[in-house]
Amino acid sequence: MTRTPDPEPARPLIAIPARFCATTSALRHAAEVNARALVTAVWRAGGEPVSIHPADPAEDDVAARLARFDGVLLPGGGDLAPHRYGAADAHDSVYDVDELQDAFDLAAARAALDARLPLLAVCRGLQVVNTVLGGTLHQDMGGPGRDHRHVRHPVSLTPGSAVARATGADKLEASCYHHQHLDRLGDGLTVTARAADGTVEAVELPGIPLLAVQWHPEDTAHEDAAQQRLFDTLVDWSRRSALHRADSPATRHSH
Repeated sequence: MTRTPDPEPARPLIAIPARFCATTSALRHAAEVNARALVTAVWRAGGEPVSIHPADPAEDDVAARLARFDGVLLPGGGDLAPHRYGAADAHDSVYDVDELQDAFDLAAARAALDARLPLLAVCRGLQVVNTVLGGTLHQDMGGPGRDHRHVRHPVSLTPGSAVARATGADKLEASCYHHQHLDRLGDGLTVTARAADGTVEAVELPGIPLLAVQWHPEDTAHEDAAQQRLFDTLVDWSRRSALHRADSPATRHSH
């Protein structure tokens, strides 16, 4: 008797808040997008990347929307409005601020952390996590030659940290595109990676499945296994989280 192969396990659903885009060459209207490299890295890891609409959290329950997902990825994007972290004024270099995007991303970060959903936060995403936990940002790193735009540089990781375990490295080459960085750390966060100039490059929150990095791992994940492993870890955590929820008494009772 021929044994029927076991079905392939379903890909864990990874929610990625979309980014507003004023124009796109392939569409006639303003768009909501995610970077193809980012989406592809999640797919390559075995996840199902799902762009979600940034609705006003005052009118929509973000936590309820995220409850159907197995993990969350907070991508890069424009700057957070400085008032979000208590600054009275905005530096001239602050760009692409969108109040709706900010409100949604902050609500999504809070919901993911509260629900202990696996979370990968990239660049702006790390800054969102820091802000929602009460931290602040340096609004500008000092202009050309001092910021980290279009830069690849070495990053040192804290041995034994979540990011070191995920990447399998204590040092790696990071692709960066940012002109802001963390100032005061959010409540409970621990620094787990720095650039040579002291810039905070990764943080974690003990007891929470969080990978938060200031660089863009999607830029080089197709050729750098250490960077791809950040996405692999998110998907692995998400798969385990989905299985745990499926086996929980509350979930079984609901069925």
